[in-house]
Amino acid sequence: MKLLTRKEEELMNILWKLRRAFVKDIVAEYPNPKPHYNTISSLVRLLQEKGLIGFKSYGTTYEYFPLLSMEKYRESYMTHVIKNYFDNSYKNAAAFFASEKLTPQEQDELIELIKKDDD
Repeated sequence: MKLLTRKEEELMNILWKLRRAFVKDIVAEYPNPKPHYNTISSLVRLLQEKGLIGFKSYGTTYEYFPLLSMEKYRESYMTHVIKNYFDNSYKNAAAFFASEKLTPQEQDELIELIKKDDD
């Protein structure tokens, strides 16, 4: 699976949050200054063409919903990150986050979670 562009990812995050939405609902979720309705409509159609968004029509109005789950995309994204930035090593990735981003208490909690999963 190809990674989403920043704009595509931003829109998908909104749609994952809303679960089902019309374009006007998606636009409303953006921070100010909000993108133009037609810009979001075009991006939605592009994601639909890529098979990532489905829709239900109500006459000339369309309600959109994600066909790609956040979990599936996250898995693909993290696989890409680990492959390209951590020499394809989950251990290296975990060590990076544990040593750089976690407090000692969070590190202890993570160790306990890992030990619990081993049981």
